[in-house]
Amino acid sequence: MNFPLESFNAVSAANPWTYVVFGLIGFAFGFTLEMSGFGDSRKLAAQFYFTELTVLKVMFTAIIVAMVLLFGAAGLGILDFSQVWVNPTYLWPGILGGLIMGVGFIVGGFCPTTSLASASTGKIDGMFFMAGGFFGAFLFGETEKFFTEWYNHAGSLGRLTLMDVFNLPAGVIVLLVVLMALFMFWGSEQLERINSKRDLNKEPKLRYAGAAAIAILAVGVVVIGQPSLETMYNRTLINRTLTPEEAGLEPVKVQLSPSQVLAERYVQITPVELYASIYDNSLKVVMLDVRSEVDYNLYHIRGAEHISIDELTTYSKDLVAHYLPNRVIVLMSNGETDATQAWQLMVASGVKNVYILEGGVNNWIAFFGQDDPAIQPASLTGTDETLDYVFPVALGDQYASCDPNPQEYEELEYEPKIQLELRRDKSGGGCG
Repeated sequence: MNFPLESFNAVSAANPWTYVVFGLIGFAFGFTLEMSGFGDSRKLAAQFYFTELTVLKVMFTAIIVAMVLLFGAAGLGILDFSQVWVNPTYLWPGILGGLIMGVGFIVGGFCPTTSLASASTGKIDGMFFMAGGFFGAFLFGETEKFFTEWYNHAGSLGRLTLMDVFNLPAGVIVLLVVLMALFMFWGSEQLERINSKRDLNKEPKLRYAGAAAIAILAVGVVVIGQPSLETMYNRTLINRTLTPEEAGLEPVKVQLSPSQVLAERYVQITPVELYASIYDNSLKVVMLDVRSEVDYNLYHIRGAEHISIDELTTYSKDLVAHYLPNRVIVLMSNGETDATQAWQLMVASGVKNVYILEGGVNNWIAFFGQDDPAIQPASLTGTDETLDYVFPVALGDQYASCDPNPQEYEELEYEPKIQLELRRDKSGGGCG
């Protein structure tokens, strides 16, 4: 199932409704902030004195409601969580940035977003804080070059979630976070009662119904669970632009199921295309050899990394966490059977730009190793995944055909199949 919002993926003058939708979302967000009292620095700062904890309650309400709906939608197949943007974790820059923002929040009484809401209603302190935020952003932009390496790499953990940290199912994490939030809500009310003498009897009783409803929904997320790899594979759609020859008239963008992509052989690239891609500076080619360790040690393409199919699930999570838009994954086995199985697993895991070496390593040797006297065809061949050649010694990637001479093969022609499929990038938002 696909959520029908593809037309709003990019701001375009050809689609004025994009601006309308974004404007309504922005208005609703600002209205909610103001109605919650987030435009008043005194109300915001009061949370640090445990006299007014509205900020904590509103923010965590938003977090747990969004979390329950998100993972509930993922469990029902409405949404693919692997394609949801998760801000990469940079541990040490995050800690330092959190300290700076926390001190600024206490001193100024605003975070960046709430200062905009305050300034929009004419509050002088909000305007000064907003101006200070712009000045700070200017200073950061001018000085970032001095610590860019640390800022972009220190403590880099990629796309890290609580499920990864605690190795627990998503539904269990959702339920635990909801229970934690409800306990915090109860605790915050007790602090307000003690420190500000608030009469809790005057608070709306509807909050108990809301707490019960969100808890029940969280239990529902646990019961529904998250889709299996097989289910994810069957739900996956791959974006592809068909050439005029393929489309019949003119290039056209389509969404195809993995089965269609395999059947039409859109992802099986020839040894020549793989060879050319290795030397294409615009691409970062990652070659994964899923054969047995014995065959890999006998012969493998230079630069190919050996990995078993059992290890691919964990490896795929790492690729999704450290997404690169120009990265191309090429899977290879002796033939295509094992590589196809690996391709299906990686596609189901949400990895983009995955291809299969057409004909496998056997086909690579047939093309690039045909003149190597040290490599001889086997007298008997077996299944598709049998190595069809005999090697005098296990040299790994030291045979000449493992790394063909670029000058010798620079004029090769081929029909390109690699098309970069970009994952949707972050859309911003939040308190930052």
